[in-house]
Amino acid sequence: MQFTPEHLQLADTVKRFILNEVNPQVQAWEDAGIFPAHQLFKQMGDLGLLGVKYDPAYGGMGLDFSYAMVVAEQLGHCAVGGIPLAVGVQTDMCTPALARFGSEALKHEYLAPTIAGDMVGCIGVSEPGGGSDVAAVKTWARQEGDDYVINGSKMWITNGMQADWICLLANTSEGKVHENKSLIVVPMDAKGIERQMIRKIGMNCSDTAQIFFDNVRVPRRNLIGFEGAGFMMQMVQFQEERLCCAAQALMVMDTVIDKTIAYCRERHTFGQPLIHNQVIHFRLAELRTEVEATRALTWRAVEEYIHGADVTRLASMAKLKAGRLLREVADSCLQYWGGMGYTWDNPISQIYRDNRIVSIGGGADEIMLGIICKLEGTLPRRAKA
Repeated sequence: MQFTPEHLQLADTVKRFILNEVNPQVQAWEDAGIFPAHQLFKQMGDLGLLGVKYDPAYGGMGLDFSYAMVVAEQLGHCAVGGIPLAVGVQTDMCTPALARFGSEALKHEYLAPTIAGDMVGCIGVSEPGGGSDVAAVKTWARQEGDDYVINGSKMWITNGMQADWICLLANTSEGKVHENKSLIVVPMDAKGIERQMIRKIGMNCSDTAQIFFDNVRVPRRNLIGFEGAGFMMQMVQFQEERLCCAAQALMVMDTVIDKTIAYCRERHTFGQPLIHNQVIHFRLAELRTEVEATRALTWRAVEEYIHGADVTRLASMAKLKAGRLLREVADSCLQYWGGMGYTWDNPISQIYRDNRIVSIGGGADEIMLGIICKLEGTLPRRAKA
């Protein structure tokens, strides 16, 4: 994809913001186990970074999706993974369906303040009994007059402890599992909502919650689009989420390799720098090549997406490859740091811990493989009854 001066200017703005305003504070946020989402998102909203792809009528910049992915890639300069994850939920996971299918009233009430950074959003799909299996959602929103009454729970909800609203996927009727679900905007201060923090092995500053809904009542006008279209809208929303995950991984991998090259130049063993060992510099060259190949795949998918193509196949491939390669890069580079790589405060061990989730969240690797196989026509045919 050909980048314009505007792409490069936006990239520079994001990089400078991360290096100057975020990285100096992330260690304190990691230690606290949470970052001040409203404060940080307001700073980003003031710079226009939370709505670059959205309509100016709601406070966005009105640019195409490629600019949003420039932001996503540059967020990889962050010293921890929790901040890019939280921002990605705000910009590319809980808002795309609202922006595309929501009513004018809903967009002014929830999308506009989310773009401005005045509200924090989250996406409610995964549940204790089903993560990547979206069709297995058990949460119900039953009609009672002009309201929905919601019962159930959601699991692994990023931004869940601080969110002002949730884009909730719930069953709204009986029938086929792909046709009975709807997306509903639920304010998180509604009566009957409880939240519990989930401890994780990484992404410590990103608050992750289990959320319980006990007869939570919301107006039926909070429905996004129309009833029964929730599964379809979430599949569309997943395209942007998965491309965001892939784009964010690119700069993280570059950073890992850059830091490892610098360390291996400084670290001497047996009278020479580590980098002089062929097994090391060949391996780093191989990893860098893989990163560039993944970058090409990701940006090809982005380019096709902005031209209106269905990129489910390419987005799934990019998400799969980015998650697996990120694990490989982090693990390989940690090895070259030796004992230092195994210490808690080492930057490579931070990336190693934080980014294991990329192969799980937003659709696990196995789900990506299943989607790719289906679109390639390689799945075995089911025997007729």
